[in-house]
Amino acid sequence: MPTLLFHKPYGVLSQFSPEPGSRWGCLADHINVPGVYAAGRLDADSEGLLLLTSNGRLQQRLTDPTWGHWRRYWVQVEGQASPEALHSLRSGVIVQGRRTLPARVEALDPPELPERDPPIRVRQSIPTSWLAIELREGRNRQVRRMTAAVGLPTLRLLRVAIDLMDGGPPLSLEDLAPGAWRAVNGEEAQRLNRLIR
Repeated sequence: MPTLLFHKPYGVLSQFSPEPGSRWGCLADHINVPGVYAAGRLDADSEGLLLLTSNGRLQQRLTDPTWGHWRRYWVQVEGQASPEALHSLRSGVIVQGRRTLPARVEALDPPELPERDPPIRVRQSIPTSWLAIELREGRNRQVRRMTAAVGLPTLRLLRVAIDLMDGGPPLSLEDLAPGAWRAVNGEEAQRLNRLIR
């Protein structure tokens, strides 16, 4: 049963079939492995780590909020995060009428990343900054809505890691260029299998 880690580029839907009339690409443009599906989604305008598997139980285990797998994002925002904004993001903000769960949020030095294609819009008069945000829930466009709620519109968003919550290192984007994928290695496969035993 194949399980893959994929660095989803900007402009790609987290599904294998294109949307009729959409300007976005799909996973089939990058991955030619039958029978795998994304465990969780990233919006087309988000980038980063996507796990794909043919195992329905694993897919369900990784996306069920009851298990609360921490997902780490690097987020470029418009403006500079104040201590108050960071505190609000950590303690939870109101998004679509519901408070988000507490999150882990830190200011982040600009990471070394490949340029996005197309590049983000830049306004000369407004600085940008980066945040590392870790969430245990995955509501629709949650990171973007959270940063907007504290006055920091998201410009670029990458998921960089998924914690399996088993004491081992998180699955990460390490050594994966945008558009590249790899099969999980033997140790990762064992850890994933233990999750569903």
